[in-house]
Amino acid sequence: MSRNHDPADCPEDLIPTRSSLLSRLKDWEDNESWRDFFDTYWKLIYSAARKAGLSGAEAEDVVQETVLTVARKIQEFRYDPAVGSFKAWLLHTTRWRILDYVRRRKRSQKDNPIEDDSRRTEIMEQVPDPASERIEQVWEAEWEQNLLDAAMLRIKRQVKPKHYQAYELYALKGWPPVKVAATLGVNVALVHLIKHRVGNLVKKEVRRLQERGV
Repeated sequence: MSRNHDPADCPEDLIPTRSSLLSRLKDWEDNESWRDFFDTYWKLIYSAARKAGLSGAEAEDVVQETVLTVARKIQEFRYDPAVGSFKAWLLHTTRWRILDYVRRRKRSQKDNPIEDDSRRTEIMEQVPDPASERIEQVWEAEWEQNLLDAAMLRIKRQVKPKHYQAYELYALKGWPPVKVAATLGVNVALVHLIKHRVGNLVKKEVRRLQERGV
């Protein structure tokens, strides 16, 4: 099933867990919406798995298995921030996939004991304790970054390209305002003004996304 859908023409579609996207995911043939979902969340899931101690290959498997689980369970999900957010549901799903790999690794280590005790300790320290809050803490940090990235992308499409470039060079990359002004052919006062205005837009967008119950 094809959809005429261009995210660049629909700024609202940049909201990470908008109810409209979750509703469309219930149509398994809606390839564009599933691609949208994957593009939005794969880095979040992958980063959480890596920072929880999994290898790159294991983290890639976690991404695939989490997306497959979402596909199987999405029909049961009801978007109601008052009851439970999609953020919490996706965390629960991702956590179990990560812990699956933790259990597999521990079984493998038991079947193939490591002679070097220091190496064994090093590996076990990388494995998250299911009883700890480590995975949830990692998820929170990665979710906030994902939220900021989504807000930045939306604002980038709203402001003039040169203004966003000035903001990026000054606020994000730390260039001196004089260098930014010379590079872009504008005066230093304008660089400061752009940083202030675009920065405020980003902050407002992040707050708006947070208020959507993600």
